Amino acid sequence: MNTEGLSNSEVQDAQPVVEDVVAVEVPVVEAVVVAAPPPAPVVIANLDDSSLYIHRELSQLQFNIRVLEQALDESYPLLERLKFLLIFSSNLDEFFEIRVAGLKKQINFAREQAGADGLQPHQALARIAELVHEQVDRQYAILNDNLLPALAKHNVNFVRRRFWTTKIKAWVRRYFRDEIAPIITPIGLDPTHPFPLLVNKSLNFIVELEGVDAFGRDSGLAIIPAPRLLPRIIKVPEDVGGPGDNFVFLSSMIHAHADDLFQGMKVKGCYQFRLTRNADLSVDTEDVEDLARALRGELFSRRYGDAVRLEVVDSCPQPLLDYLLKQFSLTEAELYRVNGPVNLTRLFSITGLESHPELQYTPFTPVIPKLLQNAENIFSVISKQDILLLHPFESFTPVVDLLRQAAKDPHVLAIKQTLYRSGANSEIVDALVEAARNGKEVTAVIELRARFDEESNLLLASRLQAAGAVVIYGVVGFKTHAKMMLILRREAGDIVRYAHLGTGNYHAGNAKLYTDYSLLTADVALGEDVSKLFSQLIGMGKTLRMKKLLHAPFTLKKTLLDMIARETALAADGQPAHIIAKFNSLTDPKIIRALYKASQTGVKIDLVVRGMCCLRPGIVGVSHNIQVRSIIGRFLEHTRVFYFSNGGEEKIYLSSADWMERNLDKRVETCFPVEGKKLILRVKKELESYLTDNTQAWVLQPDGRYLRLQPTGNQNPRSAQATLLEKLTAPLISAR
Repeated sequence: MNTEGLSNSEVQDAQPVVEDVVAVEVPVVEAVVVAAPPPAPVVIANLDDSSLYIHRELSQLQFNIRVLEQALDESYPLLERLKFLLIFSSNLDEFFEIRVAGLKKQINFAREQAGADGLQPHQALARIAELVHEQVDRQYAILNDNLLPALAKHNVNFVRRRFWTTKIKAWVRRYFRDEIAPIITPIGLDPTHPFPLLVNKSLNFIVELEGVDAFGRDSGLAIIPAPRLLPRIIKVPEDVGGPGDNFVFLSSMIHAHADDLFQGMKVKGCYQFRLTRNADLSVDTEDVEDLARALRGELFSRRYGDAVRLEVVDSCPQPLLDYLLKQFSLTEAELYRVNGPVNLTRLFSITGLESHPELQYTPFTPVIPKLLQNAENIFSVISKQDILLLHPFESFTPVVDLLRQAAKDPHVLAIKQTLYRSGANSEIVDALVEAARNGKEVTAVIELRARFDEESNLLLASRLQAAGAVVIYGVVGFKTHAKMMLILRREAGDIVRYAHLGTGNYHAGNAKLYTDYSLLTADVALGEDVSKLFSQLIGMGKTLRMKKLLHAPFTLKKTLLDMIARETALAADGQPAHIIAKFNSLTDPKIIRALYKASQTGVKIDLVVRGMCCLRPGIVGVSHNIQVRSIIGRFLEHTRVFYFSNGGEEKIYLSSADWMERNLDKRVETCFPVEGKKLILRVKKELESYLTDNTQAWVLQPDGRYLRLQPTGNQNPRSAQATLLEKLTAPLISAR
């Protein structure tokens, strides 16, 4: 819309009405390179208006829908498309366990509180239910109508009961008798056997029975919990099922032989269901003397939190559905009837079929930069220049090797490291254990409350303590989310600091799947800053002044707002101003308001936001200079990169933090500068590759929808991930 010549009030009247959407459209739109619009008149708008913000949970659902859409993208290998469909299930599980559970808790405790978008929790839950019901129906339709038939063409079959041959039936009977029946425990329901307490996300069956048992009981109902140790998908031997990969669902085996579990009674119906519970741990850190002990207690209760969702096979009769809903105190809106297995995430076990490599991504080997390929002493390389790595295109091995070398090096005195998600058994932890046993002073700051990794982190803490390392659990009330390692080494009589700072976790597995930056540096000022931050975490004292490092919850948010204000002032003065930021989520209202003001003044703002984004771009007079895109592809986008044109003196920062309140106000985070023209140019080019992506980019519209781009006319297809994969995994790579 051309707003030239309109008054401020006319511009405001011309703005589109925006609402949080429930219906989702996913059309593919042409990729068009649009020149920056001419400066619009500055509009004095009320930037607290709730219509300018998108509800965070609804925005999170939009991300999950973009993931689901990848299952329909025939440019991906078939098993990878199945994997996207299953990731959608896994994401939804966590969404209900944490997000929906949190909204319900607000309602139950009469603590409803609206965010900047103005939506009350009960209103949000109604929209969530409508949207998720629609998308779950789509998910099962994609599975049944697209993916399973396509897999069958490659001789990968999920054999339904009605298609079992005589040989398969006989094999299933033997398998059920030998492997399932001995460990399964059906529970009859009567006054002395009340409805059992079922584990979160476990597979269960409700069974309708007819007849009287040995004790004269005839309640007519029973529950069969499927033991978690049983595989949900069982491969049929080739001499039984024939050529190819033939699988049978555990649920089908139990359905077929439920009568065997209730001797002398008739099974009228057997229906699978799964209950999702609140899995957010609740630990009052103010009243806890031993956080580790408190968490161990809470981990058990996570399995039995309040019910938030019921999934039931769609053939289940309504009276049984009503009975289950009553047992779990759920409403019809919280019931999800599904046309297939209720536990789709268990299908992950077949996505790596060795018999079908052609249905999976072509493997690649992450490259080690030439400078480090034959380096006998990593310290000598890093002492000469900073090393920047972009995973998974470049290997995570140099980070591990640095720690391994430090563990053995007689000149290394101490190692300090934060651990958020690393796993108790990893190369990183092995190296720390070795260092401690070799007499190094090893200090690990372990964040026990890393969601769903609490148990692993408790084991990790115990392992390090047993090796003689000092283990710290961070700061009460502030999660330690920073990714940093500090190595102190004596060289020519002096103590030299070597540091690793990253945007991702110290987890070698994630480094193959997530895009993340790693910086290896011996920069004196940065090393001192990292040392100061460790001192703040481990000891006590006032906030220490940093020279280069920005850190939450102290300086990061203020500095970000200052840098946005600097670009705003430059634009107001008629100078070019540009902000590019890439991160996982944008929800902080103060940051969003600052971006709106910058846009109003004429700052060009390009945001690459993988998941939640509460900002509405493209609103005339408010956010017309802001574009938001999300990249969904082979790798999970996880880098946090912030670019400011800064009047020609460009600044680029890498960070562990997203632009969310929890990151900027309630976590310990790091944000560190990229320095040197060569590295700044490199990161800027890599950042810009995401802004020209026209195959895996989804552009956020003012009304909350995302539209997928595709090349048009004579445009060549451009994928940021494919470009980086081709460029950075080439056989020979120049030193950077």
